[in-house]
Formats: sequence, C-alpha cells, structure tokens
Amino acid sequence: MTYLKPTYYFDFENDSIQNIISEFKTDRLSDKMKVIGLYTKVRDNWKYDPYNISFLESNYRSSYIAKKQTGNCVEKSIILIACLRALNFPARLHLGKVKNHLAVEKLTEKFSSNELTPHGMVNVYLNNKWLKMSPVFNKSLCEKFNVEPLDFDGENNSFLQQYNTKGTRFMEYIDDYGHFEDVPIDFMKTNLKAHYPHIFDTNESITEFKL
Repeated sequence: MTYLKPTYYFDFENDSIQNIISEFKTDRLSDKMKVIGLYTKVRDNWKYDPYNISFLESNYRSSYIAKKQTGNCVEKSIILIACLRALNFPARLHLGKVKNHLAVEKLTEKFSSNELTPHGMVNVYLNNKWLKMSPVFNKSLCEKFNVEPLDFDGENNSFLQQYNTKGTRFMEYIDDYGHFEDVPIDFMKTNLKAHYPHIFDTNESITEFKL
C-alpha cells in the first residue's frame, strides 16, 4: 500500500525514528495499543510550537523533527506518520484550516488572525477503517488552558477539541484540504503566503523564521 512506504519526508528507516518506535516492536501489544501508545508519545514528547515556520524541505523530514523538542501541528503529524508506517500501519497527512478561540492574543499578534493554516493531523488505517487523530496539543499545554488532553482510543476519530473544561469554545475546523500521500511542501508554501502575506517580505529566498 502507498501509505506504508518510506519517502524523503517519512524517512522512518532512520535511527531517530527507529528509536522512537523500539518499545512498540513487541507481540505483547495489540495493534490498537501500539497506535494509542505512539499517538500519546508524540503528543506529549514534543511541545506544540506554531511560531516556527520553515520552507526548507529538509526541515520537514521526520528524522530531523524527531531530534527537536518542539513541533508545530504539521511537524508532529509527520513524526507520527513516520512511526506508524515504520510499524506497518498505513498512515497519511491530512491538512485543513482551524480557528482558535482561546488564548488568541499572541496568535493574532503574530499572524494577524486567530486562524491557523495549514493545520496538520493524521489519518491511520486501523482495524479496517481510516481514523483521524491529532497529536498536536501536548498534555501540559492543555492543562495550562484548562482543556482536556485529546486522547485516541483506537476506535474513533479524535482530532478536534471543541470546548475547554468550562464549556468555552476552543477549536473550530473551518476548511478541509484533504489528505496527502506525502508532505505537500509546495501547497503548504502557497497556502502560508496566501493567508499570511504580512509576515513575508519581498525577498522570495526567505526559508525559515521564528515569529
């Protein structure tokens, strides 16, 4: 299956990815428990950071991201997809646009909007069906904003935290760009420039920046 193959971005044969999945290479765990374990590990071991943007293709390789301590939604999804494929679970990247309704001051300051795009999540094929999951917001971040961590049970979609623990609106999906076999770097570049033209100068050679 196409969604099992290593690619330039999902380079799961690299030692950095193999080290992440080593604890799941066992017959003592069911397929469901392996996927749940991987999801939770990626969700919490890389802190969410939406403010580091790169156009360098090499920075979106799973082996590169795995060596960092933080990642944005697309980067964390890439790590999880690489790990899933490495354990023979078909997986693919899914992109969309979301609106954040909590703690939007910094987002609005940096992006001039509380909309984030492209927002990444993961599709995994488990027990004969495709499931959506989003390993983006680490547990400690969720606790800070009074939001229940987004858990994955291996049976149902788990990609949207609509409200915090007080019932206040948190996340809202406002567009869906579909799923991709590999990381669509050109689409991502075009999408970013279209939605956030103010953060780009006239120098088209810009490749990476911290907002």
